[in-house]
Amino acid sequence: MLSNQLPICPAALLNQAQATPPKATAVINAGTELAMESARQAEQAGIIKPILVGNVDKIRSLAAAMAWQLNDDQVVAADGEQAAAATAVALVHQQRAQMLMKGHIHSDTLLRAVLDKQHGLRTGARLSHVFYMTVAGSDQALCITDAVINVAPDLTTQHHILHNCIKLMHALGFAKPNIALLSAAEVPTPAMPSSMLAKELLDKVSGENIAAQIFGPVAFDGAISPEAAKVKGIQAPGAGAADVLLVPNIETGNAIFKQLVYFSGATAAGLILGAKVPIILTSRADPPAARLASAALGVIYAHWLDQQV
Repeated sequence: MLSNQLPICPAALLNQAQATPPKATAVINAGTELAMESARQAEQAGIIKPILVGNVDKIRSLAAAMAWQLNDDQVVAADGEQAAAATAVALVHQQRAQMLMKGHIHSDTLLRAVLDKQHGLRTGARLSHVFYMTVAGSDQALCITDAVINVAPDLTTQHHILHNCIKLMHALGFAKPNIALLSAAEVPTPAMPSSMLAKELLDKVSGENIAAQIFGPVAFDGAISPEAAKVKGIQAPGAGAADVLLVPNIETGNAIFKQLVYFSGATAAGLILGAKVPIILTSRADPPAARLASAALGVIYAHWLDQQV
């Protein structure tokens, strides 16, 4: 850890979530202290109504230790990870849950249940992940997509990633977000496949009516620094002021988000997009602030999705 700055849940994000009704959230395989603490914290913040799916004895034992009074409808029995994931997905179909939250479950097990062709939560869109990054003392945020799910997305997958993140940005209040198609240079060249892919994606969306300013290929400095964009002569609208970095592969996104966390004490709120409901994805290494911020991000997006129906 190279930063002594403690991550905090951004007040603006939490306030936006608290301005909407709390969302019923199925916590998948909730019978661990970390999963229960995450759900309890979000409940106490007034943003979710947790439904704890998993081993009933473990859940009630942990709740008792936390002095958490649970109603009968807040606990749903499921034996093991697969059953918990399938049960949580079923709660969405039954309209009992409006979001999913990862508990003590492997991500691939969760995703298999979500992507199940018969019983899952498919929408026709590819699933993708967004990190909403913030640092203490700043009102700005930087989103990174996709640093978790899609390893080396092709043109079709990047097109889905782009549209998923635009919807989230609209939910957050960005009427026309600036989206940088990241590479290591601004001139497309076959020697740098990411630059060619960025050009292809920009060409693909050029005829679409999209409420976003999309530019690229662009290197990191030209994406986020107005001075660098000016020096490099990048004229594209939004250059130097990116709200979203659409990365060419998972390694790039993973490195950027972890550098922000460990060098700058950033808070990384994570969400899976593209399913019928938002999926809050947290890890054992996440601090409480990041878990609460992830829940807030999910609530904001869930509320926006409700308004689109």
